[in-house]
Amino acid sequence: MDCLKKMQSSSWIYPTVILCIYGFFSMMRPSEPFLTPYLIGPDKNLTIDEVTNQIFPVWTYSYLVLLFPVFVITDYMRYKHIIILQGVSFIITWLMLLFAHGVPAMQVVEFFYGMVTATEVAYYAYIYSVVSTDHYQKVTSYCRSITLVATTVAAVLGQLLVSLAHLSYFYLNAISLASVSLAFLSSFFLPMPEKSMFFHRKSESGTHSQEPSGKDTWSNPSNTKELPCYPEDKDAIKSSAKPRNLPEHQSGNSKHQNHLLKVFVQLCNDLKECYCTRKLLYWSLWWALATAGFNQILNYVQVLWDYRAPSQSANFAVYNGAVEAIATFLSSVTSLAVAYVKINWDLMGELTLGIFSAVNAGCLFVMHFNSNIWVCYAGYLVFKACYMLLITIAT
Repeated sequence: MDCLKKMQSSSWIYPTVILCIYGFFSMMRPSEPFLTPYLIGPDKNLTIDEVTNQIFPVWTYSYLVLLFPVFVITDYMRYKHIIILQGVSFIITWLMLLFAHGVPAMQVVEFFYGMVTATEVAYYAYIYSVVSTDHYQKVTSYCRSITLVATTVAAVLGQLLVSLAHLSYFYLNAISLASVSLAFLSSFFLPMPEKSMFFHRKSESGTHSQEPSGKDTWSNPSNTKELPCYPEDKDAIKSSAKPRNLPEHQSGNSKHQNHLLKVFVQLCNDLKECYCTRKLLYWSLWWALATAGFNQILNYVQVLWDYRAPSQSANFAVYNGAVEAIATFLSSVTSLAVAYVKINWDLMGELTLGIFSAVNAGCLFVMHFNSNIWVCYAGYLVFKACYMLLITIAT
């Protein structure tokens, strides 16, 4: 059994497969394109104003508040525990969507969904801590692709169940709950990483950084020779190395505090070094603003669609799932196209950024001022495809 565990941990295939399984089931949520119709329908009986002004904003602000502390804790906890936390947040979110009622309950739902999105950093950072750099390109492609596949499958499945089987939105959420529960169970099979970016990084000499438990790792630098000594001599060396005027636990606490301080100093130095480059600074600024705008569109686009084609009216059919499926497919195509288009992004990157950002702004204006639901759908397709193209170039 120990040999099997060692093989599993050392192989890049095993953690990649488990992480892809987690990514597929966590994103296979057929109810998501129909969230607004579900909330304002007979299941929850909320008004469109309550959903727009009191419920959906909670996700935006909770995501903002949680993002930085989750990032730091994710590195300290070495990713796996945060992925498990995301699975728990998924389950709480969909349990409450199924069985809780009222505006306060739905606000709690949005808070836990903010936890879900804030902890996504663990999913995308985990794999780089358990595989070698030789496999980075493969595992990145697999993990990114599986989430797009799952989103597409979920949207198509949801649309088919609504349009053809006339299934209630409640049962779509039940399917989503089952899927995220499978994702939660699969997260326990992920091997625990031995290193992380800041708190548990390996030094150039091959020594490990201090573990959270406070245990010291003794190592011999490669440029020194180890002198022969007897066990009693080693005990004397270790005892003399410890400060005699401090208790052992105080010495351990001091080392741990010094290690945390070094980590935050290193983090600040890394940020300073990165953003001294002007080009990296304004691309990162674009990334932050574009991502914030994209999240807002994702948050409220269903509200706009419901204004244009009320989901509770017998005169309109809801095609949210089909639109999301097509948008995800187009996003994957545009993202993949970046790898095959031979362009010098140092020269053409800013021009491309400006052109497609203007296209996205135009799509939003058209969606706002046009009352035709099909024009709104088309504008969203172009907007999401262009955003995914630009975010891939920025990456």
